Amino acid sequence: MASDASWRRNVFAVTAASFVGFAGFTLVMPFLPLYIHDLGVTDVADIALWAGLSLGVTPAVTAVLSPLWGRVADRFGRKLMVERSLVSFVVLMAAMAYVTAPWQIFALRAVQGIFAGYGGLTLAMAAESAPRERMARAIGLVQSAQRLGPAFGPVIGGAVAGMVGLRQAFFVTALFYAAALLVVFFLYTDPERPALARARGPSSPSKVRDLLRSPGFGAVMASIFAVTFVDRSFGPVLPLYVEQLGVAGDRVAVVSGVLFTAAAAGAVVGNHLCEWWLRRTAAVIVVAGGALCAAGSLAVFLLVTGVGALTLALVVFGIGVGAALTAAYTVGGRAVPAAVHATGFGLLTGASLAGLALSPVLSGVLSRGHLLGVFVVDVVLLVVVAALVRRFMPQE
Repeated sequence: MASDASWRRNVFAVTAASFVGFAGFTLVMPFLPLYIHDLGVTDVADIALWAGLSLGVTPAVTAVLSPLWGRVADRFGRKLMVERSLVSFVVLMAAMAYVTAPWQIFALRAVQGIFAGYGGLTLAMAAESAPRERMARAIGLVQSAQRLGPAFGPVIGGAVAGMVGLRQAFFVTALFYAAALLVVFFLYTDPERPALARARGPSSPSKVRDLLRSPGFGAVMASIFAVTFVDRSFGPVLPLYVEQLGVAGDRVAVVSGVLFTAAAAGAVVGNHLCEWWLRRTAAVIVVAGGALCAAGSLAVFLLVTGVGALTLALVVFGIGVGAALTAAYTVGGRAVPAAVHATGFGLLTGASLAGLALSPVLSGVLSRGHLLGVFVVDVVLLVVVAALVRRFMPQE
């Protein structure tokens, strides 16, 4: 853990870097279909295919490699690994301004997945820097930054693209990552590893296997996967569901945007409420309670039709999801031995990325039968998560 004089600066550095980096990513990625069209692809199905593959390949590759990069970070330091990741993003985002075919975007995004993963490492860095009793707050701050960044990114990106064009917008994104790199380089200092961790040496396969065999850690990974899956399942179906409720066609996009924002805002509130909640009860109760809160509000969401009621339901849903995720990462951070700290967070991030990658695909499949099926599965999954963590997650 960092000294009292430096841990706040460390948390500020990784929070700021997360916000700037995630904002930079969403500066251009929401407009990827338009960019692919500008490259000469005119068929809508082909544009959707290339955009989907390009957006999905990075988290898929990152999910597989996150534990590996975590092990490297445990050996050589978290700061160096985040700097490596951010440098690669500066180069690769700038390179995307020079592509001439959609397959080149896909290839660059695949390479990006190899070097990505700084989101999970920043969580590990915040958790490691903060005192144990402030770990939930540190994790919540970084998670909030990772949510708020994408809320501002598309707005800035739309303005930038309008002024300089989509191709030049990739250079602006590269500058965002360069700014995040400078913040980490100048403000973050790797905390001294505990003496016991130094004596045991760098992470080893046996330590990682012991971690994975722990039922409590497996429950944490499963809860992070499931809650992330539910949190990101709305993307493909929410506008269609709003339209089914009878909202006028010209208002569907606006209402859907309001609902997405409500869920995201609620999650940010949940990230910050988590620390207050953890001071009053066990972390397992916070994770299970957050999951049940999200499940209950999602059930209410299916029973109401007014925009105000739908918005309120998703705010409460977001609070439950935000609190559950922050608490789950906090439990994981407290359970992971110092020698494999970044490796452990790499595994947790891999579970989150797997949920992120699978959720839109499975939601799309479920929605082919009936849109309500997506929300019903989400409610059931959240209830299962609550039961699972109550049974297997460590009691604190």
